[in-house]
Amino acid sequence: MHQHATRSLSQRLYHPLKEWVRQGKLTAGQRLPSSRHMSDALGVSRNTVLAATDRLLAEGLLVARQGAGLYVAQLPRVLDTETAPPPKAVHYSSRGRTLLALSKTLSNGYRAFSPGVPALDLFPEAQWQRLVRQHQRNADVAWMDYQTGGGLAALKVAISDYLRLSRAVRCQPEQVIITQGAQQAFELITQLLTDPDDAVWMEEPGYGGAKACFLAAGLDVTPVPVDADGLDPALGEKSAPAPRLIYTTPSHQYPTGVTMPVTRRLALLDVAERCGGWIIEDDYDSEFRYDTPPLPSLQGLTEQAPVIYVGTFSKVLYPGLRLGYLVAPPELAPDVCRAQARLHREGHYPLQSALTAFMASGHFTRHITRMRTAYRHRQRCLRAALAPAVAAGLRLSEGHAGMHLLAELSSIEEETALVSHAAQAGITLSPLSHYYLSANKRFGLVLGYASANEQTLAWAGEWLSNAYLAHQTRTPDTPLSRDGHKTNVFQGGTLVVV
Repeated sequence: MHQHATRSLSQRLYHPLKEWVRQGKLTAGQRLPSSRHMSDALGVSRNTVLAATDRLLAEGLLVARQGAGLYVAQLPRVLDTETAPPPKAVHYSSRGRTLLALSKTLSNGYRAFSPGVPALDLFPEAQWQRLVRQHQRNADVAWMDYQTGGGLAALKVAISDYLRLSRAVRCQPEQVIITQGAQQAFELITQLLTDPDDAVWMEEPGYGGAKACFLAAGLDVTPVPVDADGLDPALGEKSAPAPRLIYTTPSHQYPTGVTMPVTRRLALLDVAERCGGWIIEDDYDSEFRYDTPPLPSLQGLTEQAPVIYVGTFSKVLYPGLRLGYLVAPPELAPDVCRAQARLHREGHYPLQSALTAFMASGHFTRHITRMRTAYRHRQRCLRAALAPAVAAGLRLSEGHAGMHLLAELSSIEEETALVSHAAQAGITLSPLSHYYLSANKRFGLVLGYASANEQTLAWAGEWLSNAYLAHQTRTPDTPLSRDGHKTNVFQGGTLVVV
């Protein structure tokens, strides 16, 4: 249906009148015909004309002169797009420039290797949409008012029950605060617990979303190296200031994929206790372990641990849901709830109600089980496609958990070449070097496999394997073709097939 056919008659009169005024076709001071005359001339009711002109009056494009009718207002300038001034140069703050630089790691929708994107093709959309419609239709009228409880009470109960059973998190429903995703949880913690220039230990390499939040808040973000056991608190104490916050992904470090053992978790808790700091435990995809059950949380290791546990439904359900949560220690939870209501407000209560029913009905756990099986198969498919490259020296992470593999490379030149060549072929690769703050970097590719089906992964994996093999054997002046193999080049004016 054509767009204007869906508009009311008054809208169809209002829009051209507005454009004529903005473009100067109706000049400042020009008198409009009377509403009765316009009604007769256009063959519409007078109420239709009045509805359009009243809207233009409200917007200041027309002025009424008592006893004389309506006139075109004197505008500051003619808003004609053909004569509009060029776009104004934007001068970003240092924090803004840093934030934009970090944004180059954002996913652009390419499915085969997008890290952190779940299998949207396998989401039980029919059951979910039915629940959403039902809970929208039966929404409590009280939900239309401002809310200050930290989220729907029933959902907080469901989340606390789930976390106690699946992740050994020590929590009661009143400790759970519902947020609009994990990112809002990071921002809330940062605003409430830190001042500018406070130190925060950040995993190196580490998650760009948390990094951007800390930098935008003006914190002193200190990278602490990650080794085979995750963030190393001993190295942090040697080289970094005492932290106000420590950010970590202990169950499945992002992006290296390593798991933090209990001894190091306890050492990290000890550092936080001695410094009076807080640990942010980001448990973004802990549900997806393939050789063991999900690991107990860092938060649940000891009583009164200085840990704020953050989770999200973006990975287990879908990113557009924009629902996450944090579990605050009992002494902190009421103030976090108040800060949430003040800074971000609360909302989406019908959606929270639908999610509660989704969890209570068993759809949630069944979906996680199905995704765990699907992701295991998809990882195997990607490994099979990359097998020739692995045989030639490409190093892949073990992949015991999560939604991505890390392919390690030997140099920035190799990483840059593969990323650039992939872009020419319409393939997006996420370089490992972009996850570092310091100049001391490792190089590689973060390869998501959850969001693509087996056929796509087989094709993309074969392409990457061929590109890697071609790069290992080419000479510096030999470009790669779009299919990942060496190509014809000119040497001394002669076409040489290589």
